Amino acid sequence: MHAIEKILAAKAGKSSVHAGEIVNCRVDWAGINDLYYQTVKSFYEMGGERVVDPEHVVLFFDHYAPCATEKQADNHKRFRAFAREQGIRHLMDINEGVCHQVMADHGFSAPGEVIVITDSHTTTHGAFGAFGTGVGATDLAVILATGRLWFKVPEVIRINLTGKIPAGVYAKDIVLSIIGKLKADYAVYKAVEFAGPALQQLSISERMALCNMTTEMGAKTSYIQPDAITLQFLKERGRQDFTVYETDADYVYAADLTFDVSEVEPQLAAPFSVDNVQALSAYAGMHVDQAYLGSCTGGRTEDFAVAAKILAGQHIPAGTRMVMVPASKAVLAECLAKGYIQTLLAAGATLTASGCAACLGIHQGLLAADEVCLSSTNRNFPGRMGSVKGRIYLGSPASVAAAARNGVVTDPRQYLDEKGEQA
Repeated sequence: MHAIEKILAAKAGKSSVHAGEIVNCRVDWAGINDLYYQTVKSFYEMGGERVVDPEHVVLFFDHYAPCATEKQADNHKRFRAFAREQGIRHLMDINEGVCHQVMADHGFSAPGEVIVITDSHTTTHGAFGAFGTGVGATDLAVILATGRLWFKVPEVIRINLTGKIPAGVYAKDIVLSIIGKLKADYAVYKAVEFAGPALQQLSISERMALCNMTTEMGAKTSYIQPDAITLQFLKERGRQDFTVYETDADYVYAADLTFDVSEVEPQLAAPFSVDNVQALSAYAGMHVDQAYLGSCTGGRTEDFAVAAKILAGQHIPAGTRMVMVPASKAVLAECLAKGYIQTLLAAGATLTASGCAACLGIHQGLLAADEVCLSSTNRNFPGRMGSVKGRIYLGSPASVAAAARNGVVTDPRQYLDEKGEQA
């Protein structure tokens, strides 16, 4: 069996499972973000009275953080009341940040666990060797009522990463390059495992970016085999109570692909599809109205670190604005302690509250018609960040910062040396 199959088998109380099988699994962590108050309604509509395991339910106020409308505020009020009524103490209010980063910050994400959140990018938690997947309101309500949910065991695609990652190239560039080649429907209801020696060059932050973007290939879940990097990250967060599963040597993958990362250069996904990918150089010199640094894909401390290196001592030119959104309170605190936020503010960037912000087109950095945004987020379809006539280009945090520095699409490699430091 694959490690993913072993996780599902363990949670289903079975000795083995196979691809295509339907299994009913115990869920370790159930998360509801503030877009999905319908989950609470569905819970009561199906006869729910008490949440089965409130200690392993997390409520996230990230999409509407802070609220921009009265309706959103009422939504939060109802969620807070539900948390009090049900004894759910893990209520991550508007100060906490994006659900996936908050899960990592608190050490909730760990190997061998089943993590289900009302957010499609729950694939992010594959970076920890967990089975993470997104569901809708009704499925999450079933978990609240029973502690379990059914899954179809997915086939697994392995993507082997080899070679040395060039300076100025990041996980976002690597995964965009892969999506551009395989296309957005390649992994529909399959699991995507990242493997290969190049992973040793990627931090947990970068691995989270890889796994996060598998959603844009249609993946049900993602996976990276836990290693010393994973275990050190979890140790720092006090997590030791987990099970690491290994894939059997004779397991047969649905597809086994290899990509040489040494051949990757900075990439951009152009409007209006995440698989419309070309080398950033194809757009060099194009004016950028907004540079957006943030989200569950590109709003972690390392992302702010490289942006600060590129923009240190510079000033964003007139006609271009930069919005920065730390992925969580913990990320913001670390970036403040290291001076990254101060550097970016001095360059002219605007700081907004930790959360999803403009990534889903609700508030805090929306686009007007015909404006161009270079963003470290994960989607660029029409209207994703405001006007349906706005144009979103997806790139790495370094590419976002380089665009902010010059007001046009710029190759970030010229500002970074071989170690990724400021040149």
